[in-house]
Amino acid sequence: MKNILVLCTGNSCRSQIAEGYLRHFAGDKANIYSAGIETHGVNPRAIEIMKRDGIDISQHTSNNVNEYAGILFDFVITVCDNAKESCPYFPTQAVKLHYNFPDPAKAQGTEEQIMEQFREVREMIRKYVQNFVNENLRDV
Repeated sequence: MKNILVLCTGNSCRSQIAEGYLRHFAGDKANIYSAGIETHGVNPRAIEIMKRDGIDISQHTSNNVNEYAGILFDFVITVCDNAKESCPYFPTQAVKLHYNFPDPAKAQGTEEQIMEQFREVREMIRKYVQNFVNENLRDV
């Protein structure tokens, strides 16, 4: 079983969405964790946009990366440039992957326009996670 950590700045949107999809697509092939270099709480719009795709992340918590210092990770995925640049040193042999997804929490406009931006980012993350699972967890 692989240990996978998804890192973002506040562990509120992008990393939560990625955690939800990793749990969904990886099933019992991996232990999935998400964290931030800060904790901002799980964004209600992230919960809603995942619910619209049939995935419940309402029970997720916003965690600080330091909470997982004792876990040996096989993969560490950063989902924003700030986390990649600001993350404390992680003494691990983990494969480090990075993709800078747009931050939907910074979306502006009407509620409908904001949710459309959340949906677009969700779809980007879903595709990224599906590819990651297919390429890295196929033989686990």
